[in-house]
Amino acid sequence: MNESTRTRQVRPVVENADGTTSRTPTRGGRPLLNFKSPRVSQPRQHLADMTMDERVAAVTELGLPAFRAKQLSTHYFVHHTTDPDAMTDLPQDRRAELVERFFPPLLTEVRRQRTPNGDTIKFLWRLFDGALVESVLMRYRNRITLCVSSQCGCGMNCPFCATGQQGLTRNMSTAEIVEQVIRANRVIAAGQLAPDTEADTDYLGNPAAAVGSEADEEQGDAPSPAGSAERVTNIVFMGMGEPLANYKRVMAAVRRFTDPAPGGLGMSARRITVSTVGLVPGIRKLAAEELPVTFALSLHAPDDGLRDEMIPVNTRWKADEAIDAAYDYYRQTGRRVSIEYALIKDMNDHAWRAELLAKKLNARGRGWVHVNPIPLNPTPGSVWTASEPEVAAEFVRRLVAAGVPTTIRDTRGQDIDGACGQLAAATEDGAPARA
Repeated sequence: MNESTRTRQVRPVVENADGTTSRTPTRGGRPLLNFKSPRVSQPRQHLADMTMDERVAAVTELGLPAFRAKQLSTHYFVHHTTDPDAMTDLPQDRRAELVERFFPPLLTEVRRQRTPNGDTIKFLWRLFDGALVESVLMRYRNRITLCVSSQCGCGMNCPFCATGQQGLTRNMSTAEIVEQVIRANRVIAAGQLAPDTEADTDYLGNPAAAVGSEADEEQGDAPSPAGSAERVTNIVFMGMGEPLANYKRVMAAVRRFTDPAPGGLGMSARRITVSTVGLVPGIRKLAAEELPVTFALSLHAPDDGLRDEMIPVNTRWKADEAIDAAYDYYRQTGRRVSIEYALIKDMNDHAWRAELLAKKLNARGRGWVHVNPIPLNPTPGSVWTASEPEVAAEFVRRLVAAGVPTTIRDTRGQDIDGACGQLAAATEDGAPARA
């Protein structure tokens, strides 16, 4: 579209619950952010919370030989079961005791929603304390991706995100994060996910980037060994919560995912994506972990004036600081970074912003980053909508013309409120994700 003939775009304002408006959600004049989980109870210790050495110590405390830890781990991480009747290699008179000790209930399924073709399933889980979280299972042509939650709610308060508007209830435990994958693997094994899917196209009609695709663009890992049962092949921390605000438990979960079986799931770190809205200290800690996970930065605006408004954490760490940290992650790990960018009509989709984004990314170098624009997914009560297709096409064209690899992300699960930014963990009566 000719820029000179375009209708002038007007930026919507943030509408607060009390009817006032402000450019940045605030409380007492300060940006409304919550980096620390409230001091609330966590679930009882689960096998997935422990390292293998800790499991060995726990079984020996029960007067059992150390090899029972490996057997318990095999049942959970390989066979995805906590059913004592299935644990026939354990002493029959100790099975119930072992299940009680190592497998306390973590997730109770409240609701399951499937897309019409069955290739996407959204789960609503109730945790031990009544808090609600969601996860989304998606089949693509060459991967099965699970979008996991890491917090009950979120403290980052991004006004265009359903989760961000709920506030933070608490951090999830390591085992609660891991259990989402175990439960998804059971669903896959039961044949409840569609066996195939059509190729995804974006709303411009072009091939769309699948959620989790950035995790294996550079490496040709086989999704699972030939002849083995299907399972989750890619994990993305793009569900409810800010992963780097629950850093310790998220990293412990990542190690359970990547530890060789039966100590863990034996997944490739490259197939795990950790995203953040820009917690710079957390990005730098992640780079030092020596775990080559894929890193995604939810940028959404290249300029601080707008990003302060859209991503309140930008009032702590500016856009250039977040981009610098992302570039340093690439330099330390060699893993190409993904930049997530929600395209919002009349808000951040201006062609000049695409050029500014390209300029900032290219200033750090070439070949280190891939941009995933995502049409904004609608959320209840939101004043914002996705960019018009022709505007999005021009945004992408400007990035590509500047030499920045760019692919629009698919909106898989939008019809069941399971797409990016839509997870609100509401029950049938609309009750939000709180205990």
